[in-house]
Amino acid sequence: MARKKVKLAYITHDSKRRGTFKKRKNGLFKKLNEISTLCGIEACAIIFSQNDHQPEVWPSPWGGVQKVLSRFKSLSEMEQRKKMLNQESFLKQRIQKGQEQLKKQRNENRKKEMTNLMFQCVNAAHIIGNVGLNDLNDLSWMIDQNLKQIERRTNETQAEEVVENRDENVIGREQGMENNVDAMQSQHWSLDFTSNNFGDVLPFENGNNNVPNGRWPY
Repeated sequence: MARKKVKLAYITHDSKRRGTFKKRKNGLFKKLNEISTLCGIEACAIIFSQNDHQPEVWPSPWGGVQKVLSRFKSLSEMEQRKKMLNQESFLKQRIQKGQEQLKKQRNENRKKEMTNLMFQCVNAAHIIGNVGLNDLNDLSWMIDQNLKQIERRTNETQAEEVVENRDENVIGREQGMENNVDAMQSQHWSLDFTSNNFGDVLPFENGNNNVPNGRWPY
């Protein structure tokens, strides 16, 4: 089961807020311990609470915390503020991300509306309903995009067919050349066998080609 999405808002109920703080704090310390162990990095946490007089630190005030803070302070001011967020900058990032998502969703909805209108006009064979100038412009853009997509897909299909035909032609030529070579070899061997008189091929004794007594042995 997926976890229920938590609403990021201040908890007004005191006891519930204290319980949530304790739970989230322990979870944060656990995650810091895991990331330090698994990834071999130096990390620390300092948490101030309105209910405690002293801040809580992890892993220890005079151990890892001092070491990490000293290393952080040795960086330049620009490097220190490079990925630093306060409440205002965090909210600005969230708002900007939400606006981008909203814009993207509006564009998707508009494309679906124009696609539906396009198919209705195609089925009716004319512009239907009270279509305004903006709708006509968006519809024209949608039709152009679809035509470009069809043309691109057609070109890709034709290119694939050309490559397939070329490969088939190459394979056919190779097979034809192999057949010709086989035929030539067969013809060559047949000519060799027919041109030689096997009656003249005699076993000379001891490799001596001299004809005994001036006559061929029978």
